[in-house]
Amino acid sequence: MKLTFRWYGESDPVTLDRIRQIPGVKGIVSAIYDVVPGEVWPLEKIQDLQERIRSYGLELAVIESVPVHEDIKLGKPERDRYIENYCKTITHLGEAGIPVLCYNFMPVFDWTRTDLAFELPDGSNTLIYEEAVMQQMNPLTGDLSLPGWDQSYTRDEMKQLIEAYRDVTEQRLWEHLQYFLERIVPAAEAAGVKLAIHPDDPPWPIFGLPRIITGEQAYERFLRLVDSPANGITFCSGSLGADPDNDLARIIRKVGGEGRIHFAHTRNIKHTGFRSFQESSHLSSDGSLDMAEVMRALADIGFDGPLRPDHGRMIWGEQGRPGYGLFDRALGAVYLNGLWQGIQADRAAAEQGSQVKEGAEC
Repeated sequence: MKLTFRWYGESDPVTLDRIRQIPGVKGIVSAIYDVVPGEVWPLEKIQDLQERIRSYGLELAVIESVPVHEDIKLGKPERDRYIENYCKTITHLGEAGIPVLCYNFMPVFDWTRTDLAFELPDGSNTLIYEEAVMQQMNPLTGDLSLPGWDQSYTRDEMKQLIEAYRDVTEQRLWEHLQYFLERIVPAAEAAGVKLAIHPDDPPWPIFGLPRIITGEQAYERFLRLVDSPANGITFCSGSLGADPDNDLARIIRKVGGEGRIHFAHTRNIKHTGFRSFQESSHLSSDGSLDMAEVMRALADIGFDGPLRPDHGRMIWGEQGRPGYGLFDRALGAVYLNGLWQGIQADRAAAEQGSQVKEGAEC
């Protein structure tokens, strides 16, 4: 397991000189944020980002993410140009030696929450999702108070985009994803880049828009679309865990047993009702997910890829990007690293004990 940390570039209040002080963190997860979605990422920009990170004794371990243009998801005729550009970006990532590319295939909205600063009893602030609040919104009428997305599109742009998806069923979205994969996976194979699709967050439809990367059966279907070692997943415990029906350890052992987990986001959430949750600290005791079992399952499959603490609370009065403060994510990184080291130590002791017993019997 390679412990990593998300960094949003020079505008990020969480700086590289602070990240490198977190015990165990050697890798950075980042992206280029000034290239228009659908256009090619210049090799020089990738290398500049890489060198900036290396100057702090860290490595650019994962690109998260290269946005997938909406025309690709919609299956429009213009998608071929954008897919060609995507392949060129993958080639450039390979030339720079970037091993993993995380991306998602969620229509219109990326990860979605109804409040970015919900105050918990201990005085910290966190991200939450409440289905009842979502049901009161209607982006087609302009009745949208969705934190983080209100300014992403004008009212007309939002309406046009959602209406464009009116005829895109789950089946059609799967077909568009397969079309995309059949073209980018060969580029990834040639470039030596592992593709890692992120599950939908949360893993259910939003405003009638289909979401298809939602759990075990979806992963099985996804991996069959293009059967290649380069075509894999980002395992995100918080996204998948929002649905109580998802057995996280089972998913890890099933998908990871095929060597197809290329990246891991490990965070905890607390279920608060039907399709509703709060993001908690990473500790198993603070949320609804058994993080020790998640890490144990990753160890069982011999996971040796990049892993990062995901969204954290805003604690100790910290201000900044909601979900991406320094303090709680740093605590999460240390907790996850402690779990991992404890699991490895227990296994080493058990193996040594077994060897001693076998020697005594001889």
